[in-house]
Amino acid sequence: QMKLAESGGDSVQAGGSLRLSCTASEYRYCMGWFRQAPGKEREGVASMDINGGNMKYADFAEGRFTISHDASKRIHYLQMNSLLPEDTATYYCAAARTYGACASSDNVRFWGQGIQVTVSS
Repeated sequence: QMKLAESGGDSVQAGGSLRLSCTASEYRYCMGWFRQAPGKEREGVASMDINGGNMKYADFAEGRFTISHDASKRIHYLQMNSLLPEDTATYYCAAARTYGACASSDNVRFWGQGIQVTVSS
């Protein structure tokens, strides 16, 4: 059973930046980030295969967020810049069992516990 652990969540002001990290007990296929705001469904943020392929971003993340990884440490990151109050959510690290599968929650098989990001105006 793969285990995922997020870190780096915090409260920041609008326009600020945060970098989330996700450490995995195993590093296979793909990794991704999702988020869920109160009263809303969980949505994909960004994902990539561990070989750097299939990099995908949600429209709201394009140009502001960057997913990256350090495979040697089994860590992937979500750099978030120009944060907005609507980015406030619980962010989840995710992994799946096939390449290209981490963009959709339907394909995710492993979830982190979630970490809070709060952006104030």
